[in-house]
Amino acid sequence: MISTTLRPGPRFTAGLGAVACRMRFAGRTAIVTGGTRGIGAAITEQLVREGCHVAAVFYENQQVADALMARVAGAPGTVTLHKGDIGDRSYCASIVQEVVTTRGGLDYLVNNAGLLIENSARNVTPDEWDRTVSVNLSASFYLAQAALPAMIDKRFGRIVNISSVTAVMGSPAEAAYGAAKAGLHGLTRSLAREVARRGITVNCVIPGVFETDMANLLPEAAQNMIRSMIPVGRRGEPEELAHAVLFLLDDAASYVTGSIVTVDGGLSMGG
Repeated sequence: MISTTLRPGPRFTAGLGAVACRMRFAGRTAIVTGGTRGIGAAITEQLVREGCHVAAVFYENQQVADALMARVAGAPGTVTLHKGDIGDRSYCASIVQEVVTTRGGLDYLVNNAGLLIENSARNVTPDEWDRTVSVNLSASFYLAQAALPAMIDKRFGRIVNISSVTAVMGSPAEAAYGAAKAGLHGLTRSLAREVARRGITVNCVIPGVFETDMANLLPEAAQNMIRSMIPVGRRGEPEELAHAVLFLLDDAASYVTGSIVTVDGGLSMGG
């Protein structure tokens, strides 16, 4: 049995001075879906601290989005908020076009938004299946499809798809979610092969369990059970996942493409 008494990992703070700013992304433009809360917010904030403009796409919760704007006020970069449903393929095309037109191009696309509807495979309804696939898989395709022409024109671009540990481990109540997230792995590698000679990289990150609102809503017994399965003995901080994403966005990561990067504290190794 894995001990859960290990020393906690480093705690991150959201202050603009918490991380030394290298300004790696100054003057660049990113779209981050689900970019106002949890892991997406951490990605947005770290990019803005390093000079990027981020178009943060969110579905509802205006209050959380406004709080993000307040936290990054005065940062070297900027944020614009875009409320919409990426499960609608026409919205995917329109938000990319809006950003490209307004900003004169697009450098980074981070497909982070996700939708988890827990249900057994026996009981998943057609609507639940379709909605899960549209948000977790189809949206990433349609956003990338819309973004690639602008990236090809510049002969530069970075696309990062955020999957889930469920895609590799499975879950008895997440068949639709796991299938959609696993689809991102094939999408990532196919896109990477298609655009590798055009200065564009496409990679995928598999998060484990992180300190997010979704994780904190689980019953305490379930949280303790999950924690006991993680070899490092704790849930991850969103900023730790954001660090991996920013590595893949960095100019210096130009030789990394088609990769599936796991950031899960060892959870997917089993134990």
